[in-house]
Amino acid sequence: MKKSFYIILLGICIMASCQNDKTDKGSSIEFKNVNQVLTKSFSNLNTLDTFKIELTGRKANDIVLHFTIKNGEGLEIFSEDLKGTDLVQNTDPNIDLSKEKDQVIYLKTIANDFFAEDNFLEPAVMPDDKADNNTPDKALYEDLKKSALNGFKYRLGKDSNLYIAWSEKDKKVKVYYKCC
Repeated sequence: MKKSFYIILLGICIMASCQNDKTDKGSSIEFKNVNQVLTKSFSNLNTLDTFKIELTGRKANDIVLHFTIKNGEGLEIFSEDLKGTDLVQNTDPNIDLSKEKDQVIYLKTIANDFFAEDNFLEPAVMPDDKADNNTPDKALYEDLKKSALNGFKYRLGKDSNLYIAWSEKDKKVKVYYKCC
């Protein structure tokens, strides 16, 4: 009787360990999707715009960060989908992201930190700042100096930051600075 009990117990342990190996190597990592919303002055200094980041997908290859900005009237003025695969490929090569679990954790960290306070630039351009080779639209840059509108920056990879702001002239969000 004792022998049968130990054999059954051993079988259960083996089955449980096989099940654990499957989830570690599996293609689906369980986690809660990131969904953050906050309001900041952006397209108009007198109203608040709504910034939203939502991370969707269960597998590292399927994850997308949906970034949107709506003005104070609720109209969407900016939208960009950042593919998780692109963010992983453009990261620092010294970070080991060979395992899917680590990729998912990395992408979730990006989403959680997306609205860090230092990403909101008030104002977007200081009055004494000078445009340089990283300024794709020098006219917008100069307009931002005069309007004192706020900006926002976000990372696309280890060597790529985009700085965006509202263009009063074009009535849309535009990139005003790109750099490292």
